[in-house]
Formats: sequence, structure tokens, C-alpha cells
Amino acid sequence: MTDLVIRTLTASDAHLFDEHPDPLGAREGHARTRFRPEWKRVALRDGEVVARGAWWGGPDDSEPININWFDVAEGEEEAGAELLRSAPWRVELEINLPGDWRDAPALKAAAEARFSAARAAGYELLVERFLYRWTPDRGLPERPGRLTFSAEPDDEVFLDALRRIHSVTLDAHALRDIEEGGIDKAAQEELDFFHWCPSPREWWQVAHTPEGDLAGIHIPAHNPSGPTVGFIGVVPEQRGHGYAYDLLAECTNVLVEQGAEFVTGATDRGNFPMAANFTKAGFPVVKERINFQVKTSA
Repeated sequence: MTDLVIRTLTASDAHLFDEHPDPLGAREGHARTRFRPEWKRVALRDGEVVARGAWWGGPDDSEPININWFDVAEGEEEAGAELLRSAPWRVELEINLPGDWRDAPALKAAAEARFSAARAAGYELLVERFLYRWTPDRGLPERPGRLTFSAEPDDEVFLDALRRIHSVTLDAHALRDIEEGGIDKAAQEELDFFHWCPSPREWWQVAHTPEGDLAGIHIPAHNPSGPTVGFIGVVPEQRGHGYAYDLLAECTNVLVEQGAEFVTGATDRGNFPMAANFTKAGFPVVKERINFQVKTSA
């Protein structure tokens, strides 16, 4: 087998990235994503692309925040691993898969090749997630009318709510952030992400019960792929009433009122209550996302 060549692309040779099969349909999923050529890398053997990765970040980010496109040719897992190992950035890896990938042998083999390459490069599984997409033909989820929603300009109100919500969270990313830096740091990072999103701060809402108690918060947002349910959270003392659905319904309606022609969302596979709420609100699963993180030393 001939030697492997790893190349970081430029505007002049960015076309090399497209010279690789796309069995998992990544191109369609990234139709709205804008990648920088210099954050794309390929592995070549005999001039043929056998692995590729696209690192991604926002327009103002100086470094990528994740890898969200990673492909490996059959039998070239080590080439994919070397592509990841040799990169100057060690950031989270997202592998987006068709919703039926577990039941289709060819898709499952392609997915597992990517998983093997990631593990060989020093990554470990963080979480498996469902990706949802609501479209108008599903009908708008009806607002139950049990809560009162309002804008809240004070970030401290959201920060306090996030601390309370994260104290009983099921979200794997939040649990990791709490383990690494505590609830205060995890809540602040969540808030910083919402500010990073290009959607207006004025969209954020708090929800109160008829008695005037805080029930939770929701963040209608836009990410680089379009309108999305940024965050849904019920404070611990208000759980058990099904308020997460009320928040999700409101969030979806707000986004549509702001012109959204579709709305995406996501939740961890293990978060059964939130998954049920997405289904109830008319959000079908369209893809799955497998998140890998750089393996922490024991």
C-alpha cells in the first residue's frame, strides 16, 4: 500500500474535498453550511481521496468548534484516524447519519468505519442524538395555554434558570460541562452559546405558571442551518406537569411567526421524555447524530 498524503486544502484545491463518495448524504445535510477551505483536510493515496474532514466554526471564530463532516473509504479507517490525529485542532466530532442507518447494512458499515477511525484517533463516544425537523404539513403544535410567556432582558434571570435546570439535567453535553467546570460554568457556557447564535436576543422567553412562579425557559434560535429549537428547560420544582411540551409548542410557534418555513430540533436518545414531546409536537426524526469527544486521560 502506498504512502498516505494528508493535505489541508486551499481555495485552489478545495475541489478535492468533493472527490469522494457521499453514502451517508452529508452534502444534503450541509446545504446551508459554510465551510472555510483552510479548515478542510483530505487524506490521499495514489492521488485518490480516501478520507476527508471538514472542521466548522462561526464566521467570527478564529478556530473551529467541531468537525461535522467526516468520511472514510472502505478499508481506510487508519487513513481517517491519521487525518484526525494530525489535525491542529482537537475538537468534538459530529457524525450525522440517516435515520434508518441501523437497519441498512451498507449505511451501517459506512457508519461503523467512521466510528472505528474516530476511536483509533483518540476519540470516544459522548452521546447519540435524534435530529428532528418540523415542516408546515405537520401542522403547528397547539399552544396548551397553561403558561404565560414573556421576553426577559436580564441575562441573570436566564442564568439562574439554567443553573436550576442543569441541576437535574439528562443532557450529556451539559453533564460533561458540569463535571468539567461545575454548574455555574456549564450554565454560563450555555448562555454564551445562545448569544453566539445570530438570532435576536429578544426572542428568548421565560414561562410562568398562573400563580406567577417560573416554570421554565425556551430559546427560539437560528443556527447556521436555519431556525431551530435552541433550548427547552423546565425548572426542577415544576417538573411532572408536562410543561416541556408547552415550551416546545410555544418555541415552534414563535419561530414560525418570525418567518420560519421549517424548524429543527435535537435531543439525546436517552432523554425519553423530551423525545416524546418532539413526537407529540409533530417533529419526526429525520437523522441521528453521533457525538464523539477527545478521550480524556484516566
